[in-house]
Amino acid sequence: MNSSNYRWVIVAAGGLLGCVAIGGMFSLPVFLKPIAGDTGWSVTGISSAMTIGFLAMAFTSMAWGTLTDRFGPRPVVLTGSTVLALSLFAASHATSLLVFQFVFGLLVGASCAAIFAPMMATVTGWFDTHRSLAVSLVSAGMGMAPMTMSPLAAWLVSNHDWRTSMQIVALVVGAIMIPVSLLVRRPPALAHPVAAPSGEGAVQAEMSMAEALRSPQFLILLATNFFCCATHSGPIIHTVSYAVSCGIPLIAAVTIYSVEGFAGMGGRIAFGLMGDRLGAKRVLVSGLLLQAFGALAYVFAHQLATFYAVGATFGFIYAGTMPLYAVLARENFPLRMMGTVIGGTAMAGSLGMATGPLAGGLIYDAFSSYAWLYIGSWAMGLGAFLMAMMFRPFAKPQGEVAPATA
Repeated sequence: MNSSNYRWVIVAAGGLLGCVAIGGMFSLPVFLKPIAGDTGWSVTGISSAMTIGFLAMAFTSMAWGTLTDRFGPRPVVLTGSTVLALSLFAASHATSLLVFQFVFGLLVGASCAAIFAPMMATVTGWFDTHRSLAVSLVSAGMGMAPMTMSPLAAWLVSNHDWRTSMQIVALVVGAIMIPVSLLVRRPPALAHPVAAPSGEGAVQAEMSMAEALRSPQFLILLATNFFCCATHSGPIIHTVSYAVSCGIPLIAAVTIYSVEGFAGMGGRIAFGLMGDRLGAKRVLVSGLLLQAFGALAYVFAHQLATFYAVGATFGFIYAGTMPLYAVLARENFPLRMMGTVIGGTAMAGSLGMATGPLAGGLIYDAFSSYAWLYIGSWAMGLGAFLMAMMFRPFAKPQGEVAPATA
């Protein structure tokens, strides 16, 4: 299969790997009550494994990305897939909360990080045309997790105890992810490097890793992604609780997530197509401004229909903006360091996501209202917008140019 066709196999592999990996990690909310009922561990203690997972993803993303640059994506993704399956299996045997937090939080989080940045970096290298759409499709695959793996976990736990259910999830993760990992290949431009360019091209390709990591472009990408994820983290995690506090029954409030998730699938595709047509930076900047006001709109939601409308709009926007960071990175940095650069943005995003659970809880405890959470998210969103406005592409195009694959 030639590279023009195989690049879509890479997209499909990335989407499937991301869906199953994120689904494995996000099965924890489904198992929360059964674990607490069986073990007597506190709900707070069990759910804190998720916060530990976000932090583990943050602090390992850049390392996995750098390993991808050095050894290629296949060994990294294969290692992550294997460790994820083994970690879920080990977590099902945990006999103390501390062990559970370590295994599920640290190991599951770190192994999920071995999928996201390496696959995003790899996909950007396979595409010169349709690049925004390609990374958006991988992201859309990851977004399928709540609609596929979560219902599977819910069905399992309604028929088995949580330990057996988690073991079955671990087997599903291993059976799908390990074979799919073997399909992953380096981009052709890295697998078969051409002779070093001379003249002006040589200057562009000679950017060192230290220069890249110290550049204003890299630091602005990190700051923007942190503020962007901090904007939507609180609303994603606390909206069901907010809806319940408005008098909406829990079973109906949970469906707001589904509406947000389905809208997000459309947002990823739409923003990907717009990014290819109008430019990734322009679409990202516009999306970040809209995201800020989408978060603020929750303040005015009190009925289920309004929550659906706001949730659909917010989900469409925030999910659409996320893949564009990888495109912007690829347009400005050499392909040979894509794993490290995208790993850095993933680190910043995971740290932003980790702020939501804690900030929302503290705000609600202090004010007995979620309004200030959404006002704070709006301010964070404006911060992300202003950061993105400051982004200036390098004066000359950076990086190796892959053979045209249109």
